[in-house]
Amino acid sequence: MALQPKSKPVDSALATGRRGWLSRLWRGSGGWHPTQQNEAYLFLLPSLAGLLVFTALPIVAALALSLVRWNLVGAPVFVGPANYVELLTRDDAFRKAFWNTLYFVVTIVPLQLAIGLALAVALNQALRGIKIYRVIYFMPVVTSIVAAALVFQWMFNRDFGVLSALIWKLGEWTGGAITPPDWLNSTVWAKPAIVLLTLWKNVGFTLVIYLAGLQAVPQELYDAATVDGASGWQRFRNITLPLISPTTFFLLVIQMIGAFQLFSEPFVMSRGQGGPAQATLTLVFYVYQNAFRFGNMGKAAAIAWVLFVFIFVCTLVQNRLQRRWVHYEAGEV
Repeated sequence: MALQPKSKPVDSALATGRRGWLSRLWRGSGGWHPTQQNEAYLFLLPSLAGLLVFTALPIVAALALSLVRWNLVGAPVFVGPANYVELLTRDDAFRKAFWNTLYFVVTIVPLQLAIGLALAVALNQALRGIKIYRVIYFMPVVTSIVAAALVFQWMFNRDFGVLSALIWKLGEWTGGAITPPDWLNSTVWAKPAIVLLTLWKNVGFTLVIYLAGLQAVPQELYDAATVDGASGWQRFRNITLPLISPTTFFLLVIQMIGAFQLFSEPFVMSRGQGGPAQATLTLVFYVYQNAFRFGNMGKAAAIAWVLFVFIFVCTLVQNRLQRRWVHYEAGEV
């Protein structure tokens, strides 16, 4: 199999700028005759306007807000970079939230990718009723995160939770050597509990994307490798993994960004407190606390900007590194 270096696709119609249906519609009016390329820009204009008004403008406004001290009641007071200096030098809660967020990123993202790929490979079989299993695994994605978090709160309850009951039963078999932890009230086990909830909620999405990638791999490559005597692991390592590497890169980026923005899971599981002892406080959670609980909008905007810069740098690094391990078919970007 020959993997070609990536190259940008060229739309011949756009490149040549031929006139499209809008131009033909206006033909004879004596006015402007847009090319097909200009027609494309016209159709993109509403989306670009929405992106500018609802995304770019709030980002710039947040930057301006991060330079003031404002509690939503009085007039904003310009303080310059004081909010950033306070965050980076004197705010222990910010450092705690930063390390908690980093913990969730480095645990959730690899586990989601590994479990999602394993399930996708298992469900990419021509078995009877396989679609039902795919639906079952995807159902958590469309489940309300609040409802799921409440169920997991019950499961992790040390006294009557299902998970704790299983561990108690296992402890009986081992002579009391194993006892369930007080999951959500322990600074050690609270974060793993949230990781388990996040995996259960999001693995279905990873599975579906990987499944689409697996089904795009040509069967002829597997047949040729089988004829050459390649084992199942060799086919997976040398054919499947390289050909789904663009899918893996896509999932890696969006799941990393999602993990950096983790909020609902720790908010509900900790009953809005971020505890115990700020063990489940994330950066977005801290933005919420500063903005709507402490009334410090400037500091909240500063945290949001620090998070934005960190995500941007991490994404940029991933984009540079992907040239070493992501393989594109000829003609793909």
